[in-house]
Amino acid sequence: MKTEETWKHIHSERAQMAETWDTMSAQQWAAQSWCQGWTVQDTAGHIVAAAEQTPVNFYKQMASAGFRFNVFTDRGAKQLAAIGPDELVRRLRARTSTTNHPPAPVMAMLGEIVVHGQDIRRPLGLDHQPPEAALVAIADSWKNSNILIGSKRRIAGLRLEATDAGWGHGDGPEVSGPLIALILAMTGRKAAHTELKGEGVAELARRP
Repeated sequence: MKTEETWKHIHSERAQMAETWDTMSAQQWAAQSWCQGWTVQDTAGHIVAAAEQTPVNFYKQMASAGFRFNVFTDRGAKQLAAIGPDELVRRLRARTSTTNHPPAPVMAMLGEIVVHGQDIRRPLGLDHQPPEAALVAIADSWKNSNILIGSKRRIAGLRLEATDAGWGHGDGPEVSGPLIALILAMTGRKAAHTELKGEGVAELARRP
């Protein structure tokens, strides 16, 4: 996928996420997200932090966190979460046309908003289906990557097969289901396993 098209998907997903946030109740903001230890509001803070990030600020904040990525992300998420729902909505909407990003591939930013959008919507029972082209590009990007999320290691020796898109990867016991569920499983979201079928699901569930 070309960079220009990737940014169009990122901006669209951010805009739709901001619309979702704008309709949420206080109880929904306080609910537990699919990100361990983070509420929906914390996860929203992380989304905004990533959307506003630049290479210079990234390295400064990483240094301040002692180059511990988990500390860096948790600190950034909770600092931004503290600005409150209205400001989170406003600041994400301000990032529906900008193209700044941390020192990572632009595709990582698409995966960021799609997966964390699901981390927020799914525990709240809110449905959202990103475009197939975006999901295929994310899956192709992460299937061979162990950077940060460890997708390649997690799915090694398994055959992943999407039931709603023309995408498959790997050899071995099969894990099949909607492509968005496969992506969530690739990134360690075990709650998505209920949507998957095949003899490889049990093995996938055993992997951290």
